[in-house]
Amino acid sequence: MPEDISDPDQRLYPIRTVASLTGVNAVTLRAWERRYGLICPRRTQKGHRLYTEDDVQLIQRVLDYLKQGVAVGQVKRLVNAHGEPPQPEVFKEAVDPWSRYETGMLDAIAGFDEPALDAIYHDVLSLYPIEIVSTRLITPLLKHLGSCWRDDQAGIAREHFFSTYLRIKLGTRFHHLNTQGSGARLLAACLPGEYHEIGLLQFCLSAVSHGYRFVLLGPNLPLEQLITPAARAHCRAIVLSGTSRPRGMIFADALPRLVQSVAIPVFVGGQSSLRQGEIIRDAGATPLGSDIPAALQILSRRLKA
Repeated sequence: MPEDISDPDQRLYPIRTVASLTGVNAVTLRAWERRYGLICPRRTQKGHRLYTEDDVQLIQRVLDYLKQGVAVGQVKRLVNAHGEPPQPEVFKEAVDPWSRYETGMLDAIAGFDEPALDAIYHDVLSLYPIEIVSTRLITPLLKHLGSCWRDDQAGIAREHFFSTYLRIKLGTRFHHLNTQGSGARLLAACLPGEYHEIGLLQFCLSAVSHGYRFVLLGPNLPLEQLITPAARAHCRAIVLSGTSRPRGMIFADALPRLVQSVAIPVFVGGQSSLRQGEIIRDAGATPLGSDIPAALQILSRRLKA
């Protein structure tokens, strides 16, 4: 609930509530305030930050710019100059930071230099929400490494190095945040035969930033094994993820059986849902696609319906 310490007509929100409402974690909100002066919250006598409704709307406007690829250091100028939602022509003079981040991380990966990789990764995560980092940096990096691994003798090693690093980082951050949420609990797993769980981890980490909680079961789960955990954990929905073409009759046979066996919505995300969205809908499930912010909006609308 919003906290009010001075003005009975002014609703004030603590930083944890603002993080849940906007998906911007507390570390990033503090960095925006300290390094760029983007947000100026009020303070209690003990120094705790409190945000107004206007602050929350301003954070949403900042996110609109960041989603367009604008560097966080450029946002204040644009926010002050433009009161309307961002238009493409606004960004002609804005600097895109992502190519610099990507080049730096690729250099660190090529040298198997974990400290250098870690420094860049932590810097970018301190300034941008995880779904923007995933869309603008991590996913392009993974695609690049996946497409060029045949080019030299260390290509496979580089891809494994980064995937292992990323799995540990995402998992650690996820498990820390997952204990703090108070929203709907969801069951998440990769489709049968799907061993690439990075996309699922990125989605779950973005979702916990918005207050969701997860029972995360990881890669290669037979769909019939999801029924009991979903019931015992009182989950509100099941989220499945796949990047490759599912084997056998998963979408035509196993997925409809799962949908009929549970009384909660079933969602399918990743590249698999883009390729076979119609079959997923015919099975009674909802395709989420591979765009994390859009997928979170679909999830939120469905659970509120």
